[in-house]
Amino acid sequence: MNETDARRLTGLAGIATAAALIVEVPLYFVYSGPPPDSNVLARLLIGILALAFLTVFVTAFRELVKRANPAYEWVGTMVFAAGLVYSTITLVSSGLEAGAVIATDHPIDPTIAVEGTYILYGSIGRLMLALFLTAVGYGISRTDLLPRWTGRSAFVLAGLNLAFVPSLFFGNTPAHFYAANGWGTTALMGAILSYWLLALGISVYRSAARRPLP
Repeated sequence: MNETDARRLTGLAGIATAAALIVEVPLYFVYSGPPPDSNVLARLLIGILALAFLTVFVTAFRELVKRANPAYEWVGTMVFAAGLVYSTITLVSSGLEAGAVIATDHPIDPTIAVEGTYILYGSIGRLMLALFLTAVGYGISRTDLLPRWTGRSAFVLAGLNLAFVPSLFFGNTPAHFYAANGWGTTALMGAILSYWLLALGISVYRSAARRPLP
């Protein structure tokens, strides 16, 4: 695969990840009480698809960093590893939620009822995303892979995620902004990530048109 095709694949994977996340996040706010099983399972399925696309994105991004400057291949590998760990953690959380909903004969709110997901979605996920975003920002800034704003915005978003890591000390009420499973810790950070990925994916895809075929 030449660099132009690699950039297109990376861009499309980023856009697809973002699109799935943008559809998923609002589904958490449709019902004020325990949502019906259909709502929970639908949003989990969309989230699983988003993570599959994210796996493609981090794999292709690693190759782009390697092509841009082989000396920074290790940074691309860190992006890949952190992205894969984040995807795995979130997939485990999704599995726990789906299992609880399927096994229960009445509607439950898995963001409260499934205790094992509190810091998986929260503090652990925020820390892994901070590492992922820091590596993305560093890789872009050192290789000139993309416009500067993409790297700088990655650093800013990494800092925001780090700020939510201590949220595990602040209870388990989803309606609270800063809690282990609060809407700021999970939904807001997920929404910001989705729109950032959309912008990044578009930037990568458009960059393919400016790269001559080898």
